[in-house]
Amino acid sequence: MNVVAIIFARGGSKGLPGKNIRPLLGKPLISWSIEHALSVKRIARVLVSTDSDEIAAVALQNGAEVPFMRPAELACDNSPEWLAWRHALNYLRETTGELPDLMVSVPTTAPLRFPQDIENCLDEYEKGAADIVITVTDTHHSPYFNMVKANADGTVGLVNPTQRVLVRRQDAPIVYDMATVCYVVKPEFVMTHESIFEGRVRSVRIPSERAIDIDTLLDFQIAEYLMQIRIESNGNH
Repeated sequence: MNVVAIIFARGGSKGLPGKNIRPLLGKPLISWSIEHALSVKRIARVLVSTDSDEIAAVALQNGAEVPFMRPAELACDNSPEWLAWRHALNYLRETTGELPDLMVSVPTTAPLRFPQDIENCLDEYEKGAADIVITVTDTHHSPYFNMVKANADGTVGLVNPTQRVLVRRQDAPIVYDMATVCYVVKPEFVMTHESIFEGRVRSVRIPSERAIDIDTLLDFQIAEYLMQIRIESNGNH
């Protein structure tokens, strides 16, 4: 099976400028994702899709391929990443004559993942009956119990009120947060659909300490702290 990993890392980031190459324990953030993807033997190629020459240079230094630059219109704040996925897959089809069997997206924003988390997503896909595999993590809030929305009259109410009053979160339906640890997707699905949940979605649960998604400086500081603890305790990164 031809499995290609692609790391999507645009240059602009309003939440944390320069995020994708900001040093986390002395290594550019993107290098952690490149390292994880290169560690998975089932992955044949590791590519980076970016609009930034600086990110491209760092990616090449860390062992990834950067065979194309992403167009500026696919790297704006409001650009759907789904279209960047399509752009990368179109490049592969044009240069190799076919789409890969699988695309693995390995976001830069989840440096605390283990390579085994990627392996587990590939295993889940290979069970069949899925167009895409996403990662999820336990949530501390539930739309049925303690998540509220604003009402037109200025009051707030539950996002999803239930027929009966729930007095414990444990009594609410089980929900998860989507994580950005890994996506395994059938390329044909990306080319013919517009979003993840148009298809058959399976999931892999990731412990919360490996599922942090860096969007702000606080997220970055928490990730660096957790990574430091991990390295000091067992040297595993």
